[in-house]
Amino acid sequence: MGLNQPELFAPTLQTAPALYVEVAVPLPLRNGLSYAVPVGMEKHVAPGVRVVVPVSGQRVVGYVLSVSKTLPDEVDPSKVRPIFHLLEAEPVFAEDLLKFLREAADYYLHPIGEVLRSAAPAVERRRHDGEDPRGSGLVKASLKARWAKVREETFVALTPEYLAEKPRLRGDRQAQVAAILEARGEVSMAELRQQVKGARSAVESLKARGAVALTLREIPDDPFFGAPVPRDVPPTLTKAQDDAVTAIVGAVTRHERQTFMLHGVTGSGKTEVYLHAIESAQKAGRGALLLLPEIALTPQLVARYRARFGDNLAVMHSGLKDQDRHAMWKKLHRGECHVVIGARSAVFAPVRDLGLIVVDEEHDGSFKQDDHFRYHGRDLALLRAHRAGVPCVLGSATPSVESYHAALEGRYQLLQLPDRPTAALLPSVEIVDLKRVGPRGPTGHELLSLPMVRAIDATLKRKEQAILFLNRRGFAPTVRCVRCDEAMECPSCSVALVLHRREGALRCHYCDFKVPFANACIKCGCVEIQLLGVGTEKLERALIDSFPSARIGRLDRDVASGMGTEAVLEKLRTGELDVLVGTQMVTKGHDMPRVTLVGVITADAALAFPDFRSAERTFQLLAQVAGRAGRRDLPGHVVIQSFQPDHPVLQRAKAHDFEGFFDDEIGARRELGYPPFGRLAALKLDGPEEEKLQEMARRIDSFLRALPDVVSGKVKVLGPAPSPIERLRGRWRMQSLLRCPERPPLRRVLLQMVDEMEAFTRDGIRVAIDVDPVQML
Repeated sequence: MGLNQPELFAPTLQTAPALYVEVAVPLPLRNGLSYAVPVGMEKHVAPGVRVVVPVSGQRVVGYVLSVSKTLPDEVDPSKVRPIFHLLEAEPVFAEDLLKFLREAADYYLHPIGEVLRSAAPAVERRRHDGEDPRGSGLVKASLKARWAKVREETFVALTPEYLAEKPRLRGDRQAQVAAILEARGEVSMAELRQQVKGARSAVESLKARGAVALTLREIPDDPFFGAPVPRDVPPTLTKAQDDAVTAIVGAVTRHERQTFMLHGVTGSGKTEVYLHAIESAQKAGRGALLLLPEIALTPQLVARYRARFGDNLAVMHSGLKDQDRHAMWKKLHRGECHVVIGARSAVFAPVRDLGLIVVDEEHDGSFKQDDHFRYHGRDLALLRAHRAGVPCVLGSATPSVESYHAALEGRYQLLQLPDRPTAALLPSVEIVDLKRVGPRGPTGHELLSLPMVRAIDATLKRKEQAILFLNRRGFAPTVRCVRCDEAMECPSCSVALVLHRREGALRCHYCDFKVPFANACIKCGCVEIQLLGVGTEKLERALIDSFPSARIGRLDRDVASGMGTEAVLEKLRTGELDVLVGTQMVTKGHDMPRVTLVGVITADAALAFPDFRSAERTFQLLAQVAGRAGRRDLPGHVVIQSFQPDHPVLQRAKAHDFEGFFDDEIGARRELGYPPFGRLAALKLDGPEEEKLQEMARRIDSFLRALPDVVSGKVKVLGPAPSPIERLRGRWRMQSLLRCPERPPLRRVLLQMVDEMEAFTRDGIRVAIDVDPVQML
């Protein structure tokens, strides 16, 4: 373990312990701490079990990593204290899952205790518990554990004995209850009480006679499991789909460790391939895990899987309450459910006898956690599949440059779906030169050019639907005071406040700071205000003015937090909306058969971002949003507005030419030594005082440049420099980028950095290591 023990406070052992455990606690420690196992607890302590242990006078929830009869040589036995108690009778993490999580912590150089806490469900707490560990100072500051108050419900069913004999019942209420149960099987007590007055006493009487049995069950509350979904009939596969299914199912059947890159154009039927692959794992008695971006995880998508597999699915997402996550975790842990669908963190789900992992939209940047434990869900899926010896399928219409390169190099097996299964054509794409035609069209509104207005008008006349994409919410992204001659900025972040007109407020999109806005400068009170730029709210208003008879809707984070994403999408599906304005939320996997026009209001913002991945992100975004246009028998059309229409990325997107884009991009990456031809790590610093942060950044830079692998030139250090968003939530930010052709020298440098981390985290300064960074913000 190689770690000096901190001073601990707990009762001393009366006899020499027979066993010791290494326990990971949620603190910035690379290794676990040693504790003694009290007499009588030896049979119950095992790796993966959650325990309560003393750390610096506090009781903390930790995770047993290993059990041993001896202590490490460097640990002083006199300072070892005992475990207080176990939190559960069974391990939270099975042995293989615990091993995988330890590897993940090691790869990303993150404290193992924090990794386990982020992966685990909330600690269960029931009303009938005799002791609430929180009452003894268990939680404090960063040591705080999440507690799930498990919601339970009583279910009532007739016993076999009653059904065999059907004795005469006393009283109408007992007879009513028995009739309901005989007709419907098991029914919850809550529902019986709604239907029968005095149902509780009637059930108690029936129970006393042996006529009914009561079962207490944990009840999840999940929006993905609402109305029943009828089972579907699998469609006939195309030749390309059948070839892909054959390859994947073969690997599942053979229990073969293999990675597949499923590259298919938008609407090519990748989901049907996933369904067949998962079904093959189920038939083999094995589990399956499907990961996809959070914004693609919609009830409509989950309904497709429910239609094929029924409701015996686990859906893991950020909106789950702690008690529901805990119930789902236990269900998986017990092997009662074998298919998991979820966002990034579902990669930690305790799927029993795992047989297949699928990562849909594998290119999506949201798979990368950008704070705390900075892991990449796709990469951990590959690691987990490799360790489990099972196939992993990476699917995308626009694969990441790294994944597609691995496929072309033969490290992944490339499977292609080049066509849409219904013979529907890919949409035609038109690029509008805003320099030539001007950003204001016949309606006079900014960024509604003449070609865009004509395309919308023609779509509406055909009684079809349109989606307009603008990745900027709010009304005006910049509010400028003429007297102050500056934009109104967030007091805690170095970004402009965005006007949300319906809310009547200026809001920061990073820290959520909000201040009322009355058409006057918030500093000097001047009423001469300029509203610069266009957000989704302003675009929605422009469309209402331009097409007064059309039904216009909006989908962005502001709307999603109110009436909800699914409610807006349902209006589009049922024809209650003619035009939907939205941010990136409208680009993901929604099947809207009457949407024939997609308009991209401006394609320039993403291209201008100071990041070597900006071209890749722009191409992916344009291809994904264009894929919403035209399905089945209705041809689609895409209008992209830009001030640089000849940009190679836009031209490749216009031609639906992923291979051409990849060839352009891979050449630039090779020349500059960026992934996949090099490995990256970022050091991200933040602190409350700018000068002290700059001083510490210089100290770290001096330390790095003196290391042998940097001196020899194996590892290049770029920076330190202010982050693109220099101040965030009241803290100043700087970063350095480390680049190396190979992983080992880069890892050596990072490990040396970790060893000295304590010296670099003073004066409120935090230093984070981001291995394989995706965002440079």
